[in-house]
Amino acid sequence: MPSQEDAVRHRPPPCFARGAKLCYTLPMEQNTQQRGGAMEPKASIVLPNLNGAGWLEGCIQSLYAQTEQGFELIIVDNGSTDESLATARGWAAREENCRLVEMGENTGFSRAVNRGISLSRAPYVLLFNNDAFAEPGMLSTLLSRIEQAGDIFAVQPLMRRHFEPEKADDCGDFVTLFGWAFKRGDGLPAARYQKAGRVFSACGGAALYRKSLLGEIGGFEEHFFAYLEDVDISWRANSRGYRCLYEPAACCTHICGATTNRGKGGQYNAFKSIQSGRNSLLLPYKNMPLLMLVLNFPFLLVGYLVKTLVFHLRGFGPPWRQGFLEGMRLLGTLEKPRFRAAHLPHYLWVQGSLITGFFRYVSYRLRRLFAR
Repeated sequence: MPSQEDAVRHRPPPCFARGAKLCYTLPMEQNTQQRGGAMEPKASIVLPNLNGAGWLEGCIQSLYAQTEQGFELIIVDNGSTDESLATARGWAAREENCRLVEMGENTGFSRAVNRGISLSRAPYVLLFNNDAFAEPGMLSTLLSRIEQAGDIFAVQPLMRRHFEPEKADDCGDFVTLFGWAFKRGDGLPAARYQKAGRVFSACGGAALYRKSLLGEIGGFEEHFFAYLEDVDISWRANSRGYRCLYEPAACCTHICGATTNRGKGGQYNAFKSIQSGRNSLLLPYKNMPLLMLVLNFPFLLVGYLVKTLVFHLRGFGPPWRQGFLEGMRLLGTLEKPRFRAAHLPHYLWVQGSLITGFFRYVSYRLRRLFAR
């Protein structure tokens, strides 16, 4: 019987027929115009890759099957040692609007996407995971949404589970008063999440960002390496009065954990434990002005202790402690935001979101419990 990893590597995305290279019809008139270089791209797609041999080809095919072909594709390879590097090189050689950046080693998600963003030419940047597969109208819908107002920092599509497409994978991220970040809707019926609206954070696995605001806010925090870097940058945007939106009319599927956990989804592992131990500590520290941090410290302490206990009970105490120590060493090196009176309404919105986020989280856990 094939392993789960084999199933992930060889199962095509639902929008592609087995044995067929492409089953979408490309909009050739738009496609030819963009690839001829006569137009500036409407969006730059930054696609980080690390050993994505089982899914990178399908991911890229889904992007070139978009109804909106006014984009450039920037693949950033983080030192792949499998055949996905050859796949990326092949696309870059064939397509004029596709370029490949080879980092040579695993520099982490944040540094890889920052590199891609620095090379982008469009006013909007779509970050897209190599284990995600876009429905044809996704990019067009995201562009229409973000262009509606200048204070929109990011727009996220409905992300469905790739192997259980009737279930949601991520419908926008939230953070609780205890410092826990969580994916809204994960594992619940996607049909429940058909209403667009504001979320605390867009998921960096599939989100369209306004490039001018990325420059203002400062890019993705490279000390985070992987995980919570999208929540961190969204928190910074919220504190400045910008908004992150969820748009279910745009949709993609996502394997989840294909790179860091070989397609086993949200299961715990040593790598994730290190990242969580460090980034859970850094996230509130670097985003809360001092007074806000002091007021929230009792809740954050309880939340961190609870997470510490959970990771120890699951057998990942040593890597969690390693992440914690890494985080402690970094605390003194990170620049904390200064309190600005003009941002007070935005701080209050963030505080309210942290409080309501706790109740959202409790409601989510109860739904998951009774959905079993």
